[in-house]
Amino acid sequence: MARRLDLAARHAFPASITILLMLLTEAPFGIVDQTSLLPAVALASVWFWSLYRPAAMSPPVVFAIGLLLDLLDWLPIGTGVLALLIVHGIALRSRRTLGRHGFALVWLAFAVVAAGAATLEWAATAVLTWRLVPPGAMLFQAVLSAALYPALAILFARAHRSIANPERA
Repeated sequence: MARRLDLAARHAFPASITILLMLLTEAPFGIVDQTSLLPAVALASVWFWSLYRPAAMSPPVVFAIGLLLDLLDWLPIGTGVLALLIVHGIALRSRRTLGRHGFALVWLAFAVVAAGAATLEWAATAVLTWRLVPPGAMLFQAVLSAALYPALAILFARAHRSIANPERA
């Protein structure tokens, strides 16, 4: 029984840590533009765990994370879900190619995908709210996501090799 619980906890770790980090971006720490970290954390987490632990970051889990993103970030419902599901799909499709290369190529691919996801969220928000959103926010989100990814990837990689690894259960 303990082994099964340990295995379940390790399997749930990617989704749990993603949701915890998303909730922490909403906590009142007094950091300037702290809420801008929310989409960056969600994108980076979904990208990393979809590449390295796709079984733990399944489409229903990504859907739930995207819905939470929409609710916490006050986006029109569905924009974050769509963006994260597309990021998840791209990560799954490029998993074999990027898995054989080093961190720099994974980071570059993430930066391109983050720019596309920010553009998609920007366009969907503009269409669904019937108002033009300033494109500066989209650019800032893409740059912030790309800049935050290395720090999160280091933490996630350490967790992936230790506490989140189901093979060690």
